Amino acid sequence: MTIKIYNTLTRRKETFTPIEEDKVRMYVCGPTVYNYIHIGNARPAIVFDTVRRYFEFQGYEVQYVLNFTDVDDKIIKAANELGQEVPEVADRFIKAYKEDVKAFGVKEAVHHPRVMETMDDIIAFIDGLIEKGYAYEAGGDVYFKTRSFADYGKLSHQSIDELRAGARIQVGEKKEDPLDFVLWKAAKPGEISWNSPWGEGRPGWHIECSTMAKKYLGETIDIHAGGQDLSFPHHENEIAQSESLNGKTFANYWMHNGYINIDNEKMSKSLGNFVLVHDIIQQHDPNVVRFFMLSVHYRNPINFSEALLESAKNGLERIKTAYDNLSHRREASTNFADGNESWIEKVNQHEQRFIQEMNDDFNTANAISVLFDLVKDANHYVNESHTSEVVIDHFLTTFTKLTSVLGISLEGKKQGDLQDEEIENLIQERYEARKNKDFARADEIRDELKAKNIILEDTPQGTRWKRG
Repeated sequence: MTIKIYNTLTRRKETFTPIEEDKVRMYVCGPTVYNYIHIGNARPAIVFDTVRRYFEFQGYEVQYVLNFTDVDDKIIKAANELGQEVPEVADRFIKAYKEDVKAFGVKEAVHHPRVMETMDDIIAFIDGLIEKGYAYEAGGDVYFKTRSFADYGKLSHQSIDELRAGARIQVGEKKEDPLDFVLWKAAKPGEISWNSPWGEGRPGWHIECSTMAKKYLGETIDIHAGGQDLSFPHHENEIAQSESLNGKTFANYWMHNGYINIDNEKMSKSLGNFVLVHDIIQQHDPNVVRFFMLSVHYRNPINFSEALLESAKNGLERIKTAYDNLSHRREASTNFADGNESWIEKVNQHEQRFIQEMNDDFNTANAISVLFDLVKDANHYVNESHTSEVVIDHFLTTFTKLTSVLGISLEGKKQGDLQDEEIENLIQERYEARKNKDFARADEIRDELKAKNIILEDTPQGTRWKRG
């Protein structure tokens, strides 16, 4: 069967044809690491991890690259506010990001490139653009000549004239045309900087991803992915830079996930509905949050609310209960009937329908509907007076296989696991013990939690915890 992907570039579904047989070169724009990630950052992490898992399920080797922007105005501002160096802030929030997305079952990328580790390559990339006449230096800054790239606007489907109407040259900018964008910024006093042919400075945002994608995946990649908000100008500028320098198509398929609304309002700091992942996974099972994220097609907007999370929790429980009932019947039965081919075929049909839905632009919402149909049949079968060991095993294997594609775990909490409220109470008791200089009790609580696979991290914002 063929996999079809909705390509933002062409605005239609296209059959996926890899550059190299049985391999996928996939680049996903990662976070700017100046704070803990919010729920909007979690959606692409979960969505494109699922895309990767499905390709691997179909036998592809996926070269999955997700970058970290570790040099940026926001990081410099955060470093100043925290009284730390930029690399220290970046290290801290990269670690936090990895812990947060791991809780959602997101697999580690094959490469996690960082801007600070790619500086020589970025400078060489910019130098190449200048040499070819696509960029120019102005007072220590370097700008890309947007009009020099004839296809500019092809991803966002905007014309140069439309873009020109809203473009302005800001105070302090030295660019020749309002549409030109920065590749290299001259250093301001006290800022972190690197030496370059144009003086001390640091790269602009767009050039970073172009360079890292080329370094780790080549001049042309199969899939470039990210949030819908990155389509313009970030991804548009990446195309212009990369195709100008390399003279080749940058990415064959562009994938963008939809926005997240909070209680039917767009998430934003100004509205005060900015939800951090760290807070969510302390209040809700991360497995449920992932299931909720995949219950809507990745290109559609998704509304995040307590009521919808509760609905997702109930839905996931239905699947887990069916799986557990099968497992218990398997363990308890001593008198199995012979295998029933009609039931085996029913299960196989569900798997084929699941595959059809995932082949259609990774439609996880419809794939989950297929899982619920599998649940109905499993519940019907497990209540029959005579069941087959072969059929039960086939049900169990299929449940495991399909939920694994979605990155959903069917394992419940083990006996003896602490509830979230119990963990929070122990952390509060530890805080009081440390405040009263009862360090022996504080260490005792840490060890008690560690024995239960609860890992603590003390931060300036308080103690964070996760299940190990």
